[in-house]
This record gives sequence, C-alpha cells and structure tokens, in this order.
Amino acid sequence: MYILERQQRVAANVERAWAFLQHPANLDRITPPDLRFRIVTDVPDIMYNGLIVEYRITIPFIGTHTWVTEIKHIREGISFVDEQRLGPYRFWYHYHEIQEEQDGVLLIDRVYYQPPVWFLGKLLHRLYIRKTLDRIFDYRQERIETFLSGPEENLQL
Repeated sequence: MYILERQQRVAANVERAWAFLQHPANLDRITPPDLRFRIVTDVPDIMYNGLIVEYRITIPFIGTHTWVTEIKHIREGISFVDEQRLGPYRFWYHYHEIQEEQDGVLLIDRVYYQPPVWFLGKLLHRLYIRKTLDRIFDYRQERIETFLSGPEENLQL
C-alpha cells in the first residue's frame, strides 16, 4: 500500500473552500488537460454520501480507462472521501479535509492506493505512477489556489 499526502494553505475561508470542493464537476477543472478527464454521468451541483461518479481518464502511455468512484463519509465543511469502485488501481481511497487556520484554510489530501498488476505494479510505481501522481497533485494545487483566491464566479461551473 502506498500513501500520497499533500497539504496546501489557501487564503480562503472554510465556506469558500467547501463550496468549491463539494461541486463534483470541479474535479475536471483541477485535472491536467493531458489526462483528457471527462465525467460521463450526470452529477448534481452538490455531492452527497453514496454519489457514484463515472468518468473517463487517459493515462499517458497506458490508455483510456473508465474510473468509477463513490463519494462517502461526508462531514459538511470538514471532509469527505472518494473511493474507487472500478478503475486503474487495485485500491484507491482519497481522503479530503479542510482545516480552518488564522489566515485561511489548510487543505489536506491523503490517498491510500495500490497499483495494478501485483509485482509489476511495484516497478511501474517506482518508474511512472508516483511521478505521474505527483505531477497531477502539483497541478491540482496550482488550480485550487487560482480558483479559491480568485473571483466568486470561479467556485462553480
């Protein structure tokens, strides 16, 4: 099992950060364009426990995959989880949290994951997967900073 953990301080309040994160379609706005991320299912304006979201994602050098996640363990304004039900990983559990701070919020991402194809997955992780995840989460941090620090209309589609 591997763990990817990121923290990001943003000059926004909890309400603004939650307003952005609770809108499932915003995931498209914080995913690198080369992944050709596309939500397939209709999604509501606000996530809810048990929401199933299906999307397509193109992983460079690997191909296009269907990825299905379930939104669960929502604690309004505090945290939620998206857990892979079907997708490119053997296991994917992504915990999101917002912590209020004096000058803004701290956004925490903690992903527990296991690559596919057993022993080959370990090699792929070392050579490709971890670098790709780091690049994706670096991009997410840049975009989240832009959206949460920008004008109000940036919050939702």
